[in-house]
Amino acid sequence: MKSVNVLIIGAGISGVSIAYHLALKGVKGVHVVDRGYFTNGATGRCGAGVRQQWASKTNCELAKRSIDFFEHAKETLNYEGDLEFKQEGYLILAIDEDEEKQFRKNVKLQNEVGIPSRMLTKDEALEIVPHLNRDAFMSASFCPTDGHLNPFKMTEAFYLEAKRLGVTFSFFEEVLAIETKDGRIVAARTNKQTYHTNRIVNAAGGYAREIGLMAGIDIPVYSENHQILVTEPIEKMQGPMVISFKKNIYCQQVPHGSFLMGRSDPDVKPGHDTESTWQFLDEMAKTVTDIMPAIGTLRVIRQWGGSYNMSKDRQPIISDVEDLQGFYLACGFSGHGFMFAPMTGLLISEMMTGEKKSADMHALSLRRFEHMEHDKIEKSVV
Repeated sequence: MKSVNVLIIGAGISGVSIAYHLALKGVKGVHVVDRGYFTNGATGRCGAGVRQQWASKTNCELAKRSIDFFEHAKETLNYEGDLEFKQEGYLILAIDEDEEKQFRKNVKLQNEVGIPSRMLTKDEALEIVPHLNRDAFMSASFCPTDGHLNPFKMTEAFYLEAKRLGVTFSFFEEVLAIETKDGRIVAARTNKQTYHTNRIVNAAGGYAREIGLMAGIDIPVYSENHQILVTEPIEKMQGPMVISFKKNIYCQQVPHGSFLMGRSDPDVKPGHDTESTWQFLDEMAKTVTDIMPAIGTLRVIRQWGGSYNMSKDRQPIISDVEDLQGFYLACGFSGHGFMFAPMTGLLISEMMTGEKKSADMHALSLRRFEHMEHDKIEKSVV
């Protein structure tokens, strides 16, 4: 048996960011467990794009402050390596008039919170990404400070600094049960030992709902497979991430030259499958060659699936639990956990230390689902 002050379940980027921020605030006895190693789950399989172009004020603010952190993360976290932060923007294609109208509203909101996004004409978009098929879109929105990081190195930076600040980690250790008493957390049992603790953070990614059920809390999230492929590396020809929501694609040339691209599957069934299929490759090939024909000449190196932990409204759940004292949630990111990780860590640490919160917590609270009459979904493929 072992006593810890805070037990964090999950060593993806959200879990290690939470651990770092708690330790930075002077919280002692923070311990992280993971059934694999850090980045073993969704983080190590994600597209690792970071954008500020959203249609909701809360997401804009979360993303902007996270980007602010990423810009100085190497120095802040005392990381010796290169985080490979490629800050060359996101170019989001408007396919029709409805999308263009929505993007104009989005840009207005984004500008109001200090995000330097703007609308571009077709010709202006082609100046930034010349190999776009001009017949495949109408216009675009663009934010030059959006970008892409190496997910393994960014998570390692949080992990190493958290360790330096006193956080301890146990890998290849699976949580099997959570014990509660009189509406409070009292312990967690793993395949290796029992932890006595009054505070648990559920940052278990794709398995967040299963962890919640161990504590008697049915979190309204589920997991589904989203697939990605990567091409052979070539000389640089594309700066920003190119996205089309309606054509269901994101495509980024990473610093070493390969193109990384992904899409969602409207017919995917909830579950923990992370396989990748020939159907995905076939659909992706058709889509990318329609939007950016030059990429069609490249060879595919590999493809894989990863887990999106989806919430009912496609927005994060960063929250305490009213019915269970000492239980905290960082889940339901719906494919955006990597880009929000710095703010996730900050918000959970503020919640646990009783500090003033840096965001509108009602929009992120588990309690918002109690009165939700219908899903308000902000769809995204990234």
